[in-house]
Amino acid sequence: MATRFAVTAVLIAASTGATLAQDVEKGANVFKKCLPCHSIGPGATNKVGPVLNGLDGRHSGSVAGYSYSDANKNSGVVWNEANFKEYIKDPRAKIPGTKMIFPGIKNEGEVNDLWAYIKQFDAEGNVKK
Repeated sequence: MATRFAVTAVLIAASTGATLAQDVEKGANVFKKCLPCHSIGPGATNKVGPVLNGLDGRHSGSVAGYSYSDANKNSGVVWNEANFKEYIKDPRAKIPGTKMIFPGIKNEGEVNDLWAYIKQFDAEGNVKK
C-alpha cells in the first residue's frame, strides 16, 4: 500500500512539473499572436507596441523611442515572470489605462511557453547564453 502511494505521489509530481514546463519552440509559435504589434530579436524595431528585447527585468514604459501611455510609464511594474504572466492574461486589468488592446492569452501552457521565448532575448535582441 505504501509503495502504491509513493508511486502515485511521484506520478502526480511528474505531471504537475510537465504542466509548468516552458518550451521555447512552442513559445515562438505563441509569439505569432504578438507579431502584429511587437518585434523581438536582432534588428527588432518598435511597431504599434514596443520592442520586447530585454523584457525580463526592464521597467514598464522604458523603451527608447516608443510613446507609452501614462498608465504604463507610471505603473511601477518591473517585468519578471510573475508580472508578465499576470499581464498577458489580461493587460488592462494589470495596467488600467494601457494602450495595449489585446484580449490576453488565457491558456497557462501558452503563457509559460511565451515567457520562455521572450525571456531568452537580451536588450540587444541576442539569445542569452
